Amino acid sequence: NRKAFSIFSVWVNWYMIITILSAVLATYCFLILVFALVHISVKEPLALHWLHKVLLFVGLIIVVLGVVALSLRWDTEWSTIHLSLQATAPFLHLGAVVALTIISWIVFQSFYRARRTVSQIFIIGIFLAVVLTVFLSPLLIHSPCLTDTLPPKPSLVGHRGAPVLAPENTIMSFNRSAECSVIAFETDVQLSKDNVPFLMHDNGKNFLKRTTNVDLVFPNRTYNTSSDFTWDELQMLNAGEWFVKTNPFWSLSLLSERDKALAREQKVPSLEQLLAVAKERNISVIFDLKNNDDCNHTVMTIQKSGISKNLIWWLPSNCRKYVEKEAPGFRQVYKYNEGLDVQFVNANYNALGTEKIRNITGNNVTVNLWVVNQRWLFSLLWCAGASSVTTNTCHLFKDMSQPDWHLVPSVYRIIWITADVVSLLVMITMFFVQGKARNQIFVLESERTVPLLPF
Repeated sequence: NRKAFSIFSVWVNWYMIITILSAVLATYCFLILVFALVHISVKEPLALHWLHKVLLFVGLIIVVLGVVALSLRWDTEWSTIHLSLQATAPFLHLGAVVALTIISWIVFQSFYRARRTVSQIFIIGIFLAVVLTVFLSPLLIHSPCLTDTLPPKPSLVGHRGAPVLAPENTIMSFNRSAECSVIAFETDVQLSKDNVPFLMHDNGKNFLKRTTNVDLVFPNRTYNTSSDFTWDELQMLNAGEWFVKTNPFWSLSLLSERDKALAREQKVPSLEQLLAVAKERNISVIFDLKNNDDCNHTVMTIQKSGISKNLIWWLPSNCRKYVEKEAPGFRQVYKYNEGLDVQFVNANYNALGTEKIRNITGNNVTVNLWVVNQRWLFSLLWCAGASSVTTNTCHLFKDMSQPDWHLVPSVYRIIWITADVVSLLVMITMFFVQGKARNQIFVLESERTVPLLPF
C-alpha cells in the first residue's frame, strides 16, 4: 500500500482489494471444478460456456502476473510459502485424504467404463500413485507445532505503536500498544533542521505526505529530507486526520467516537516525548535511524531523558562503536546477517526459518522477529521458540493463551494413520460396490441382447 501511495499519491488499501479478488477467483475456480466432477459422475458431456473459458483464462493470466510480480519485487516472500505449509500441512493432508476419498468414486467409475485393459491400468496406476503420495505425506511434514514441549509465548513489540488502533508513530499509538502489554516500542527516528529527533517512518522526497496534512499547511513547499523542516514547523502538522480519513487497516470500527476524535488531534511526536512515555511505563525502545548522521543528537536526547539505559535496544549498526563508547549501558541488537557472536538478533520473520530460530534461542540468544500480523504466523513462531515479535496487531495476540494449534507428535501420528486407514477402507468398499454395479449392468445388457428362442 505504501509503495502504491509513493507512485500514485493516493491512499488505497490495495492489499485488501487483491485479497478479496483472489478469494473470489479461487472460489469461482473451485466451483467450476466441482461442477465438472459432477458432470463426469453423471455421464454428462463437459461443454464449458465461452464466458467461463474467458474467465478461467483471465484468472490464469492474473496468477502468472502475480507470480512474476512477486518474484521481481518481493522475492524474499517466497519463503513465507514454506512457513504457511508448516502451519497448515497437517490440515492439508487431512483435507486431501477426504477429497481423494470422494473423488475415488468417479475414478472407479472411469476404471470400469474403460474398454481397454491398458486404459484401466493407466487410470488405476495414476490414482494409486496419488493415493500413496498423499497417505505417506505426513512423513515429510516437519512443523514446529508438532512438539512435546511448547515454548513460552513470545513477547510483543509495538511496531510504530499500535497502528491498527491509532495513527502510526504517534503518542496515542504507543499508549494503545502499552495497553497490549508490549515490552518495547518500535519506531523510526529522523532529525529536524534544528537537530530535534522526531518520529516518522517515511523519508526522502515527500516523506510527510502520507501521514500528515503537509500539503495544506505548506502547499507550495518542496522538501526532500527531514532537515528541510524545523521542529516548530513539524508541530504545525496534523498526524492523525489521515488515519480516520483513509482507514488504512479497515479498523475504525474498533474505535469509539472518543478514540476517533483523539486520533484526529495527533501531532508528530519527538523522540523525547516517546522516551518519557517509555520511562513512565518501564517499556523498552528500539528504532531505526533514517539518516546515518543522526547518531550524536539521538544519543544525547536519550541520555538527557533519564531513561534507564538497559531499556534502549540499539539497532543501527552504522555508529555502533560510537554508541558502545558513549552509552555502554544500551542493549545492542544485531541484524541476523551481521555475522557476529551476539546475544540479541532482530530479523525478518521469514529470514531464519523455524529450525534455525529454535537452535538460536536454544543457545540463549534473544530473537525478535518482524513484522508479524497474523495469528497463524504468530502461532507458528511461538511453537518455534521466538523470544518476541514486532507487530501491528498486538490487540490480536495479547489475550492468546496458546497457539492456534499444537500437537504431540505421537498423537498426530495416530490421527493421520487412522485417517489413512479409514479412507482406504472406504475406497476399497466403493471399488467393489462399483464393480458389483457394473457386473449387474452387464447382465442386464446381455439379457436384452439375447434373441428369443422360437417355440
